[in-house]
Amino acid sequence: MSKLKLFLTTILVLFAANLLSNLSANAATIGYADFEKVMDNYSYARNAYKDIDNKLLELQQYVIDKDKQFKAIESPIQKKTFEEQIQKEYKAKEERIYNLKTQKEKTIRDSILEASKAVAAAKKLDIILDYGVVYAGGVDVTNDIIQYLNTQKK
Repeated sequence: MSKLKLFLTTILVLFAANLLSNLSANAATIGYADFEKVMDNYSYARNAYKDIDNKLLELQQYVIDKDKQFKAIESPIQKKTFEEQIQKEYKAKEERIYNLKTQKEKTIRDSILEASKAVAAAKKLDIILDYGVVYAGGVDVTNDIIQYLNTQKK
C-alpha cells in the first residue's frame, strides 16, 4: 500500500511539474500603463480639451451677451420672438460643440489604442492593461505610449 501511495504521489508531482512548466512557457507577457497619465501628457489631447473649453466659454459669453440684449427689449412680443430665436441658435451652437467633443475624443481614443498596439508589438507584449488592475509584475509602458503619441504626426 505504501508503494502505491509513493507511486501515485510521484505521478502527481510529475504531472504538476509538467503542467506548471507548460503554463510558464505559454504565459502572456503583460504590460501596463497609467492611461490617466497618458491623457494628461498627450499633447493632442491637452490641446483638444483646451479647444473644447474655449468653445464652451464662447457659448457662455454668447448667453451673457444675449441676456443683455433681451433685457433691453421692451415689447413682450419682441421678447418672445427674440427668446425663440436665441434658443434655436443656442441649441445649434451646443450641438456643434458636442459633435466636436465627440469627434476629438474618438480621435484621442483611437490614437491611444494605436499607440498601445505599437508599443506592445515593439516590446513584445501580449497584452497591455490599465495599471489599476495590475498588483504585481508586468512591464510599465506608460512613458513609451506617451512618447509614441507625442512623436506621431497628426
